[in-house]
Amino acid sequence: MSKRAPSAGRRQLLRYAGASLILSVSPLAGAAVKQSSILAVRIWPAADYTRVTLECDAPLKYTHFTVENPDRLVVDIEGVEFNTVLDSLARKVAGDDPYIKLLRAGRFKPGVVRLVMELKTRVTPQVFELKPVGEYGHRLVLDVYPTTPPDPLMALVEGRKEAVEPLRMDQELASADKRGEPERKSIEAPEVQTSKKSGRPIVDRLVTVMLDPGHGGEDPGAVGQGGSYEKNVTLAVAKRLKARIDAEPNMRAVLTRDADFFVPLQMRVQKARRVQADLFLSIHADAWIKPDARGSSVFVLSEKGASSTQARLLAQRENEADMIGGVNLGAKDLFLARTLLDLSQTATINDSLKLGKYLLGELGSINTLHKANVEQAGFAVLKAPDIPSALIETAFISNPEEERRLNDDAYQDKLADALVRGVRQYFIKHPPGPKAKLAALG
Repeated sequence: MSKRAPSAGRRQLLRYAGASLILSVSPLAGAAVKQSSILAVRIWPAADYTRVTLECDAPLKYTHFTVENPDRLVVDIEGVEFNTVLDSLARKVAGDDPYIKLLRAGRFKPGVVRLVMELKTRVTPQVFELKPVGEYGHRLVLDVYPTTPPDPLMALVEGRKEAVEPLRMDQELASADKRGEPERKSIEAPEVQTSKKSGRPIVDRLVTVMLDPGHGGEDPGAVGQGGSYEKNVTLAVAKRLKARIDAEPNMRAVLTRDADFFVPLQMRVQKARRVQADLFLSIHADAWIKPDARGSSVFVLSEKGASSTQARLLAQRENEADMIGGVNLGAKDLFLARTLLDLSQTATINDSLKLGKYLLGELGSINTLHKANVEQAGFAVLKAPDIPSALIETAFISNPEEERRLNDDAYQDKLADALVRGVRQYFIKHPPGPKAKLAALG
């Protein structure tokens, strides 16, 4: 239940709590009723949004509301005891958190705890519960989104300006002189020319590769015997790969996440479509019940079922990421805005298979291949209807030897080098066709 404006009594409580977000809990009827305990608090700051998660040993009854001047979020939870975990809240907020200025909890009255979050800017909050899943108990989630979400396309355009100008300056000025027109200020449709020396196609525009580091935030992914989290390995490899793609002529890479936070599967697809990506690569580190399983694999989408039992089980596990990471099923927008997908994806899947073949061939030069062929299954994150997409299992993090390699800088460099070679081969053999104007550079 949510209320926009606080009553006079609540305003008094706000003055008592002093500052930011207030979470209050009132006792349940009957003195014999045991109060719930907050077991852990985790905060995940990111440019996209900041998430605060309170993990508890039982479902919570709560209300929340917002207050202005200064902007604060207030949440009241019934039947929760004030403990050392809640007392530590203020120390968990990073100074560079984009949205949270202060976060503190206090005992308002017996059996009632109040949390106050003071905000740095106007936000759109979401407060919701998650049922136990995996190793997590009950969770109360406080998500604070900026009222104007970051635009990945504009960020990409800003990053492209310097790279695009040298490429098109002479062509634009020359053609403008011939037509007597002013210089255009946008990235136009691509042209594909042929090299006189090699006869190979040359892509005469910037192509965009969306890199998707698997898991993140509340969703750690697979965990190796040595304690390595898949989410950390995938982000490290994706950042190295991005640097190499950005160094390629006419290529730029964008990350679905650039820090440790959770991104729902649909939002990963939407981000790729918003920047009109030419390729989508989802980076993972596999796990299996047997620790001796090893090798690299590449998967693409299937419309007709999985190519193997392992592919089916892997897709099932990856598709459950939203349950672990925590999606607000009641939200109608933000991360849950649904993309209308064209169910006839045959052409895109065929391109994805070609991409996967090049990637797999290059991975085989640096690591054992778990399967010699590109596999297929119903991965939700690969369902962009118009973007060739592949999911790359770099190695088995459940294999102690491969876990050590995945954490090795030199091996991560080899992975990034192999993957960029695969991407380069794909674009050489299959240049991207004309695309509509991407964005104004203004």
